[in-house]
Parts: sequence; C-alpha cells; structure tokens
Amino acid sequence: MSEEQGRAQPAQGSAVTDGGVAGADPQLTDLQQQLQTMKAEAVQNSEKFLRARADMENIRRRAEIDVSNAHKYAIERFASELVAVRDSLELARTVDIRQESDTALQKMHQGLDLTLKLMDDVLRKFSVTIVDPKGEKFDPAKHQAISMVESNEVPPNHVAAVMQKGYLLHDRVIRPAMVVVARAPATQPTE
Repeated sequence: MSEEQGRAQPAQGSAVTDGGVAGADPQLTDLQQQLQTMKAEAVQNSEKFLRARADMENIRRRAEIDVSNAHKYAIERFASELVAVRDSLELARTVDIRQESDTALQKMHQGLDLTLKLMDDVLRKFSVTIVDPKGEKFDPAKHQAISMVESNEVPPNHVAAVMQKGYLLHDRVIRPAMVVVARAPATQPTE
C-alpha cells in the first residue's frame, strides 16, 4: 500500500466526524476544509450567475419595450403638427357655399374636400385616429370637458357636443377631444 492510499483510509478505530476524521492525517483535514470552502464558493458563484442572468433578462425586456415604443410613437410630433393643419382645413370647409353663387368658391370647396380626404388617408396610414365622441360616455382619458349642459336628449355624463375633435396615435392620446358634457336637468320644485 502506498503512502497516499494509507492517508485516504481512516485509521482503524478512528471516528468519522463532520469536520473530518478524528485522529486523521492533518493534511487530509486540510484538504477537507479546502473542499468545504470551494463548495461554499461554488454556491455563491452559482447565485451570482443566476442574479446576473435575471438582470440580463430584465434589461433585454426593457430594451424590447423601448424599441417597440420608439417604432410605435416615432411620428408623434409629426402627427401633432399635422392635426392643426387638418383643423384649419376643416374650418374652411364650414363656409356655406349655398349662400355664395361664386363658382370659384365652389371649386375651392371641392379642393378642400379633396385635401381633407388626402389628409385623412395620410393620418390613417400613420395610425392616427380621429376621436369624435358625440353621444358617447365621457372618458376623461380621451376627452377634455370644457363645460356641462342640462339635457333631456343626452344621458348624464355623455358628450352632448364636440367643440374640437381629438386624436389618437395608436392607443395614445395626442390631443383630447374638447367636449360639452350633459348632466341631468335640475328638478323643478313642486308647488
């Protein structure tokens, strides 16, 4: 039997304990302590690896969301500028040509109609939706109430009139609709 084999085997009559073998070779005890230390380091390194992997997964998810939002809302500023132009065109469209007999006015009106249609197509192409909530339930996330009126025709907390249309870019409000909200008529005092 070699010297090392002799060290690996506990001596007869010696007791085995958690910390090593009682009465065993001090070199064997030292190796067992080193093994315990390395096992503890391995556990710590495994935990660090799992935390680092979780952090990387969170960073990857956040990056995906940021990229998705960048693609989805990249034209927000463009759309905000464009809706003001649309408002102006729509205002010009309100001219009543029946009171004007001028042919030029009629042609201008036709041009405005075509321009509005083109602009609506462009807005639709860039996922801009017009919010025209007349008669709908008031939604503070999409509507801006400028006043309230008593109404028997429109249910309370519903939009009685739209003063200015709103706009959505995908599901994000880029301008709320300015609306007048209906409320129940005050009850008349009974005589």
